Amino acid sequence: MSHVLAAVAWPYANGPRHIGHVSGFGVPSDVFSRYMRMAGHDVLMVSGTDEHGTPIQVQADAEGVTPRELADRYNRVIVEDLHGLGLSYDLFTRTTTGNHYAVVQELFEGMYRNGYIVPKTTMGAISPSTGRTLPDRYIEGTCPICGYDSARGDQCDNCGNQLDPIDLINPKSKINGETPEFVETEHFFLDLPALADVLRQWLDTREGWRPNVLRFSKNLLDDLQPRAITRDLEWGVPIPLDGWRDRSDKRIYVWFDAVIGYLSASIEWARRSGDPEAWRRWWSTDGEGKDAQTYYFMGKDNIVFHSVIWPALLAGYSGEGARDGVPGELGRLNLPTEVVSSEYLTMEGRKFSSSRRVVIYVRDFLERYDADALRYFIAAAGPESNDTDFTWAEFLRRNNDELVAGWGNLVNRSISMAAKNFGAIPPIDPAGLTEADEALLATARAGFAVVGDLIGRHRQKQAIGEAMKVVAEANKYLSEQAPWKLKDEADKPRMGTILHVALQVVSDANTLLTPFLPHSAQKVYELLGGTGVHAPMPQIVEVEDLDGGPAYPVLTGDYTQGTRWESVPLEVGRPLATPKPVFRKLDPSIVDEELARLGA
Repeated sequence: MSHVLAAVAWPYANGPRHIGHVSGFGVPSDVFSRYMRMAGHDVLMVSGTDEHGTPIQVQADAEGVTPRELADRYNRVIVEDLHGLGLSYDLFTRTTTGNHYAVVQELFEGMYRNGYIVPKTTMGAISPSTGRTLPDRYIEGTCPICGYDSARGDQCDNCGNQLDPIDLINPKSKINGETPEFVETEHFFLDLPALADVLRQWLDTREGWRPNVLRFSKNLLDDLQPRAITRDLEWGVPIPLDGWRDRSDKRIYVWFDAVIGYLSASIEWARRSGDPEAWRRWWSTDGEGKDAQTYYFMGKDNIVFHSVIWPALLAGYSGEGARDGVPGELGRLNLPTEVVSSEYLTMEGRKFSSSRRVVIYVRDFLERYDADALRYFIAAAGPESNDTDFTWAEFLRRNNDELVAGWGNLVNRSISMAAKNFGAIPPIDPAGLTEADEALLATARAGFAVVGDLIGRHRQKQAIGEAMKVVAEANKYLSEQAPWKLKDEADKPRMGTILHVALQVVSDANTLLTPFLPHSAQKVYELLGGTGVHAPMPQIVEVEDLDGGPAYPVLTGDYTQGTRWESVPLEVGRPLATPKPVFRKLDPSIVDEELARLGA
């Protein structure tokens, strides 16, 4: 057994999340975590809502509420949506907790003591009409490096280079279109150049990463610049230094505090577990945590923060880098094992856009369709290594032709025939198994090594494809063996053998599909006569802030129960009931209905 951290990107709490978001960070991380638990590893899956920064402040002002009120509202919406998808977080929390503030400030102070955070006077952008600071991401212009005309003030999405808003050609405010003014302001900067060598040495040791992620990350090291980690802002984590703590106009920048959430959420989980030091099993480079495996899941727009910025913070706090230093009170911390980045999901050929109504929110999707239907689409056709287009026609096809006609049909007809003819799991004929029987059982058993290896290497499309090949072989076997034709009493032992083999493969295939389709996996397990928990589900729990703040909902759960990643022989004589359909066949009319909602 090893300790495995699944660190999942933090959804921003300025609105509900759409299916494009969860295709990048949500479902892939849950598939991986569920498999790793089933395979016997000690998994800690953490995340929460990202609630600081100017976008929250701007939207709150527009709605006439406080930033905290806005964050509270969308924190709850997002928690409920991720619960509906069955995402098995050990703790899904938020960045406005006292615990998070304390951990962020500890890392800031540790890096400051080690010399990796330095003060610097710079030019900051303000809005001429309001006098308020304009954050880098709210300034857009032409990239001075590649000429891309929609570069942000902090980064060009076309060439990937870090930018400063004052360097943009023809900068404009995305809030109101005006040209920003630039004034002198003092801020703290992360000295990335002083950490470039340790980052390069670390990246050179990475193996098995998706090639685009590793290549992009290494290219970023060629021109690292100091990066501001504080902002002229009222909403965020206070700067923990004398002369700065009580200032209402300066805060730690949201990108700095959000990535630290992986650590703060782990510490909060440990504090709530009754063992406040338990987080060290996944984080400490000394002792039990030194062999931990840590995986970070996000969309490709967040690669830089996880493959450069976050490792730089961890290394600087641990006293590594050009200035050396000493670790803070949390000790030396593990750098990521792998950054698992997905590409973009588009919708009907267009980018997701709430303002243009090119969107379907998770909540709306789950009101009309099953969670596992979406999980299946994301796993089988999602943006794992290439941008992928979600179309309603393709969603309908995969649901009806693959889930219903493939997997659902196998479950239904094999259990129905066994229930009708035997009322229970039938025995195998003492005469033994045929070559066809043995071949199918061997195919199913072999699937555990193949599918497990692919999930462990973040090749989920291939993994679910291999699992569905087992399903296809079982359907072919049933059609060829035709147990429904064995109507004479003398043929019943052979019928029982065929159905026993088919049900065993249904059970095995169900286990192979459990990380992908946990809701239906529980149903199939029960249809086979199983009792208890097969696929553990998360729960929404209202908790008190550990440090005296307001209460809030978290996602958590007990995942120690559930099936293991292995073939378990079926118990002969276990009663079977006539099954109900596991999946819903969708009417083709949904395509036109959904396109009409999009205005297409």
